[in-house]
Amino acid sequence: MEMALQAQRPVSCGAVFNSSERSNSKIKPFVGFFPNGRTLPSQLPLWHNECSARGVRFCVSAAADFSRRRQRKASSSARTKGSSSRGSKPKSPVGSSTSKKDQKSNDEGGKGPSTTASEHLGPNVESLELKFESDEELVVEEIEENVAEVTQDSEFDGKVNQKIPVSKKFIENGTLGGIKGDVAVLQEQEIASESDVEDVHDAITEKEEPSNEVEMITDREAEIRAEKEASMKAEMEANLHKMEIERLAEEYITRGEKLFIYPQTAKPEEDIEIFFNRSLSTLRDEPDVLIMGAFNDWRWKSFTVRLNKTHLRGDWWSCHIYVPKVSYKIDFVFFNGQDVYDNNDKKDFCVPVEGGMDAFAFENFLLEEKRRELEKLAREEAERERQAEEQRRIEAEKAASEADRAQARVEMEKQRGILQELMRKAPRSLDGVWYIEPSDFKGGVLVRLYYNRSSGPLVHSNELWIHGGYNNWRDGLSISGRLVKSERKDGDWWYANFIVPDRAVVLDWVFADGPPQNAGVYDNNRRQDFHAIVTVSMPEEMYWVEEEHQIYRRLQEERRKREEAVRAKAEKTAHMKAETKERTMKRFLLSQKHIVYTEPLEVNAGECVTVFYNPSSTVLNGKHEIWFRCSFNRWTHRMGPLPPQRMVPAENGSHVKTTVKVPLDAYMMDFVFSEREDGGVFDNKDGMDYHIPVVGGILKEPPLHIVHVAVEMAPIAKVGGLGDVVTSLSRAVQDMNHTVDIILPKYDCLNLSNVKDFQFNRSYSWGGTEIKVWHGKVEGLSVYFLEPQNGLFGRGCIYGCNDDGGRFGFFCHSALEFLLQSGFHPDIIHCHDWSSAPVAWLFKDHYMHYGLSKARIVFTIHNLEFGAQLIGKAVTYSDKATTVSNTYAKEVSGNPAIAPHLYKFHGIVNGIDPDIWDPYNDKFIPVPYAPDNVVEGKRAAKEALQQRLNLKKADLPLIGIITRLTHQKGIHLIKHAIWRALDRGGQVVLLGSAPDPRIQNDFVNLSNQLHSSHADRARLVLTYDEPLSHLIYAGADFILVPSIFEPCGLTQLTAMRYGSIPVVRKTGGLYDTVFDVDHDKERAEAQGLEPNGFSFDGADPAGVDYALNRAISAWYDGREWFNSLCKRVMEQDWSWNKPALDYLELYHAARK
Repeated sequence: MEMALQAQRPVSCGAVFNSSERSNSKIKPFVGFFPNGRTLPSQLPLWHNECSARGVRFCVSAAADFSRRRQRKASSSARTKGSSSRGSKPKSPVGSSTSKKDQKSNDEGGKGPSTTASEHLGPNVESLELKFESDEELVVEEIEENVAEVTQDSEFDGKVNQKIPVSKKFIENGTLGGIKGDVAVLQEQEIASESDVEDVHDAITEKEEPSNEVEMITDREAEIRAEKEASMKAEMEANLHKMEIERLAEEYITRGEKLFIYPQTAKPEEDIEIFFNRSLSTLRDEPDVLIMGAFNDWRWKSFTVRLNKTHLRGDWWSCHIYVPKVSYKIDFVFFNGQDVYDNNDKKDFCVPVEGGMDAFAFENFLLEEKRRELEKLAREEAERERQAEEQRRIEAEKAASEADRAQARVEMEKQRGILQELMRKAPRSLDGVWYIEPSDFKGGVLVRLYYNRSSGPLVHSNELWIHGGYNNWRDGLSISGRLVKSERKDGDWWYANFIVPDRAVVLDWVFADGPPQNAGVYDNNRRQDFHAIVTVSMPEEMYWVEEEHQIYRRLQEERRKREEAVRAKAEKTAHMKAETKERTMKRFLLSQKHIVYTEPLEVNAGECVTVFYNPSSTVLNGKHEIWFRCSFNRWTHRMGPLPPQRMVPAENGSHVKTTVKVPLDAYMMDFVFSEREDGGVFDNKDGMDYHIPVVGGILKEPPLHIVHVAVEMAPIAKVGGLGDVVTSLSRAVQDMNHTVDIILPKYDCLNLSNVKDFQFNRSYSWGGTEIKVWHGKVEGLSVYFLEPQNGLFGRGCIYGCNDDGGRFGFFCHSALEFLLQSGFHPDIIHCHDWSSAPVAWLFKDHYMHYGLSKARIVFTIHNLEFGAQLIGKAVTYSDKATTVSNTYAKEVSGNPAIAPHLYKFHGIVNGIDPDIWDPYNDKFIPVPYAPDNVVEGKRAAKEALQQRLNLKKADLPLIGIITRLTHQKGIHLIKHAIWRALDRGGQVVLLGSAPDPRIQNDFVNLSNQLHSSHADRARLVLTYDEPLSHLIYAGADFILVPSIFEPCGLTQLTAMRYGSIPVVRKTGGLYDTVFDVDHDKERAEAQGLEPNGFSFDGADPAGVDYALNRAISAWYDGREWFNSLCKRVMEQDWSWNKPALDYLELYHAARK
């Protein structure tokens, strides 16, 4: 049967496939073959009429028995969603009786869906042909499915249900491509073999349900159909894209624009095609066109791609670019591959990317990438260092092994010579004195040694013992035994049995009247010892080769044990340092907890932190609002200051709080507080601002360059504490990754043995004088030594010349001139006390505007008692001024030199060098100790101290005094304390000398008096002795420091480092570092510490007695508590860890 419908006018997709509103025709697209249960109603007349009206001609073909079979309408349910493809299960061939039986059984059991015969006739059987013709070209925008279901009612012998598969293609030149082929598929299905159709018909007649005994689509056929459909879909999309691009090209030509992209919206992780009209560009005459670009303001993934000429009308060129996931913009220019560019009139071309990151998110992405890169580099560096360390270890082991082998040969030869001499002299026996049975013996055998007691000095001894060894006592005492009485009657013979050592060549022994360690009388053959030859069972040369090898193995084992002990000690030292540093950082963060703190306490980059603030302790007390103003990296962060945030009340009392997200590239958090959003009254920590370190960021704080100009430096030019501070502070700051240089006069009395790599650096002139510059390393620090050729520093001393002011003034000017002429550009010039005070005003008057403008001046007062006028002038000219403790800063705040400048005057407590003062690695004490064995270590040190100074070896409270004997140090209180300690049954050791001869003589007399009355409990050593000072710090129970005034004081800090309890007067730095166990618990807690000593107020004997009595009583009455106090003070950190952090804050404040 065939129907023809003539098209009268052009059609559209909508007219063909959406005509159900005006007819019964339905074309429903679907992918794959026909699902179960779908039928094609026979409504062909209506369909024919509708399509004729539309001007479309259809050709429909059916089998001859169509009218007969259409009446047997089969019903089945459609395959459920998610079920497998029909083509994926092979079935038995159509016509198989077995298949029919199985199918019947399945249908009866209700298992599986019912099907019609036509659904299993294969995908390539054509049953219907449709053809669309038109005089114009039609475009189907997009057909989502590959099969259309056409439903048509017919007036033939009944209703017929038929499906029409329609492939997806463009409609070109009026033809709906693909439908013809798909109709042919149905046609082939309908004209299948007559026998197969009859079989199907019989099955339907019997059960009125479709049979499963028809041939299934094979897997390969399904794949071919899927590939065909995908190919057709891709072809359709390509043609659609092509037409859209042609339309855009025409549009942009009309508008006179030379650039467009397709798709017109760039999205991440997709390709775009960039079209460029060469004719509208500066590249119009160039044969080659390339694009050069990157993403996100030229910051990510650069690219260069060659453009190709397109088919579009006009001079359009194009290329494809992949848009990365992190993009928010594409930036690019065009060029000819050489030097001709089109850069959009110097503005570059750019295309925004929608749906990707924004600029802020991209910044964070870059930071994460940087973090990963740094972590990778760190891992690689660590691996390189590990490999290098392993190589160094192998080379060191090889060198040490060779040295051991050489030493083994030397020892063997020496031993061989000695033993050969002994063997030459050694008898087999000595008549009437000793003999051995058997007389000829080898190593490893049991022998009996006889001795005639009456032959020597042991004639009256009740016991006889042999103390023996072998090979010239090589292994020390290795043979020991008691002799028993022999039955021989020809003398007073005694004997002992023992086994001869295996490696023995010569036996060595003496006789004694008791066992080892308890003998008093010896017979040692008139100091020659006794010797006997041992028969060696191997050739002599072989024996000595083996002996050399044994010596070599012994040397190796001894060396490895030493190395392991050194390594273990170094690891423990490093661990203790790290723990101390961690505790100190926590203390630093908690030091202002009464005002501000954070949760978490350690601020981490990339995370949120909550800031708590207590305005009641600041200038913002009573304000109705508190606003938080924050930035990062010393207020230099790329994002600038964050918008002010109003703080909200916290749960804990008077605190307010706010939360901030810390960026990944932060290394410091900076903030201040104000009363209003727009400002008003600020709390900026007296101009210092609040700063909290950030950990885990990808950026590290840029290093500062600090130059110290000083006239003292320990240990090469030390007079007082100034030299210690210059060296220790510089080391601590350098350890925090900053650059430090020191400029020092080259005295002729310098201790150059402590200067490494000392060499001439350069020479320059100033003030008509040639100045030679030398350079070296002192304690790991870079030091420049200035040597003017006018002899100012060739006096054999540091201080004490009549023209000291002129000498040091010349040095200060020379130092600044050296910085200028050498091209130095330091951030900070740090000068100290009156001796380098002129640096402050010389810099401001002569150098600040002439090449050293970057630097800022920091001036530290170590002792205001000397050079107050020069100090006052330096404070005036400095950017920041400090002194060595908070309390001393308050004590001198009324001084005319300080009072006008309190706004820039700060107190920072000094520290001590934990490497110099380290009881765990101190070579001057008998037993190294740490907090976990402080009791044992200090007991051993006390015994060694008592022995060295000839004091009574007794467990008594020992008071140590280490000081310069001056009135400042409270010498009248020292004298009183000595007698008070003796009255309480203690011992006293004083180490120190007086620059004033009268004071020195006074203490000499006191020493003589004490020697007469308390020789076993008091000793005064009136000189300076560095090793003895270490032993006193370790061996003393208490260290007394009764200063009248003390800017800082290092003695009490060193005492605590060694577990000795300080007894001090409350003044200056003593008050800032010693917290009385009975009175200062709250004050200590405010500093993140626990009480650590005994203190007193008055500068009179009653004050000393109050503190000293309590200390000694505590020692007597509570030794367990006292020992825990020793452990506690050892664990407190009085190094430069915290002062260095305070000084760095000051340096940054000076530069702000």
